[in-house]
Formats: sequence, structure tokens, C-alpha cells
Amino acid sequence: MRRRLLGLAVAVVTLAGAAGCGSSDSGGGTSSASGGKKTQVTVGVIPIVDVAPLYLGQKKGFFARRGIELQMVTAQGGAAIIPGVVSGQFQFGFSNTTSLMLAQTKGVPVKSVVNGAASNGKVGADVTGVLVKKDSPVKSAKDLAGRSVAVNTLQNIGDTTVRESVREDGGDPAKVKFVEIPFDQMPAALDGGRVDAAWMGEPAQTVAKAQGARVVASPFAETDPKLTVATWFTSTKIAQQNPELVKKFTEAMTESLEYATGHPDEARQILTVYTKISGDVLTRLILPSWPPQVDVASLEKLAALGEKDGIFGGKKPDIQALFS
Repeated sequence: MRRRLLGLAVAVVTLAGAAGCGSSDSGGGTSSASGGKKTQVTVGVIPIVDVAPLYLGQKKGFFARRGIELQMVTAQGGAAIIPGVVSGQFQFGFSNTTSLMLAQTKGVPVKSVVNGAASNGKVGADVTGVLVKKDSPVKSAKDLAGRSVAVNTLQNIGDTTVRESVREDGGDPAKVKFVEIPFDQMPAALDGGRVDAAWMGEPAQTVAKAQGARVVASPFAETDPKLTVATWFTSTKIAQQNPELVKKFTEAMTESLEYATGHPDEARQILTVYTKISGDVLTRLILPSWPPQVDVASLEKLAALGEKDGIFGGKKPDIQALFS
């Protein structure tokens, strides 16, 4: 997986360089509409509850008032969005913080611009959790050793924090067998016995609970109750060549985060715009925390865990350069 990401990173960096040589557009691929009054901005997203503030901010006009016209494109995970941002397919993207750290250590030119989502700090009721079937012999995180656990992408924030939960519970994290499965397919994979457990975000974990699954670990909250889980980011090219666009996006996103925090019912309702969530699942799903600022201490801990697990290939992420 590490070699695959490195190869992909090199490819997209090369592509980005070639694209830059043939264009004088300092917007990194953005284009203007309505006589320059609106700037069309494409954003790479994951169809999960965490990105609700972006859609809510669009609806409330926070981006439009700053001359930004949003277009969202979905992907399976942050690791898939990063190449899209670097190549210019997206101007901004949503990614978990481990993916961004890994990209940075591989020399991929990315820069976080504003917070995305954080753990709500509630063990047993966080926005992600490791779930097992009702009759599973797994009782707590340490029992995951020797068993298969689904994550949406390998070598990422999911397996990093799951290992930490296992480690803290007295189990051997090296013995956990991770399997890559998209979030929306996890409830069926767990219920059908394809995996022993699944690390799920929302709404997948609420769907799984309705099928009888139970939570045995809350990796985010157990790693750090204030864990910065994901951020919105751009390429260093756009950050350098179009700082005004980055400033406007950051301001609009910050306003969106603050609004979503103060209006959780509206944040839930906006999920119906970009997911198939409805009914009981909509009312029961767990929301993350949406602070406007990243928690640097939690990011440093996450980076240390990634180093311990060897996912950065011996290199150390520069937290200040990436997230400040």
C-alpha cells in the first residue's frame, strides 16, 4: 500500500507540474463564471457525516457571499482525494490527518487550510467505532488481535487508532488483520461474516447497530478525546499562487463549522442532500465535533503513533508546516 501511494504521489506531482507549465491560471484550475463574480471551486469529499458543514455552508450562502460556487466530487477516502487536489482535479479536499501526514512525508505538496472534524470525546458513542456482531466473542479492543477488522483505507487513521485502542487495552496491535472495505459496505460485510469487526464512521455504524452490531472500541476518543480527525486542504501551488481564494474558502468553512456546531439539527438534515440517510438512522447517528481550529497536541500524538507503526517510512511529519 505504501509503495502504491508513493507511486501515485510521484505521478500526480509530475502531472501537476506539467499542467502548471501550460497554464497561466494562478487559481490552480479554478475558473470564473458570471463575468468573474463567481469562482467555481471543485472540492473532493467523502460521503460521510463529517463533511456536513460544507454542504450546510453552501446552503446558508457562506461560500456564495465570498464569490465561491462549490462543486462537490465524492471519493472513497482522503488517500484518494489527495492526488486529485495535487493534480488540479480538485482545488480543495477533505482528508483524514494521517493521510495528509503520510503524503507530506512522501514529498506530496499539500497544505491544510482549516479544520474538518474532530472526535466528540465520548467512548462508546463517538463518530467512529469498532463494531462486531451481537454474538461475537470479541468483548473489548484487546480481543481484536488475531481477527480481521475492516477499515475504509489501509495504512491510515483508522488502523492507526484501532491499533492504539488494542495496545491500550492490553492486546497485541501487530496481530490485527486489516481489510480495506468502503464505509457504506461495512454493515453488510460485518453482518455477512466477511470480517470479524469493522471500524465504521457514520452513518455506517448506526446502520450496523440497527442490525444488532455492538461497539467494542472507540479508537478516536480512546486515542485522544480532542483528536483532530480530518481537515480541509489544498495544494501548495494554490496556497502560494492564489492566497485570496484560500482565504475566502477558509473563512467560509470556518463560518460553516461554527454554524454546524450551533445548529446540529440542521447539520443532520443536510445529510439527506448528499447521502441516502433518512428516518431513524438520521435521528440516531452520532455527530462529530466541529471546532474551527485543529488540536495540535492531538496531531502530534497521532504522528507519534504513525511513526511507531512504521507507516511514515522512517520520516517524521512536520506538523507545524502542514497544519499551521
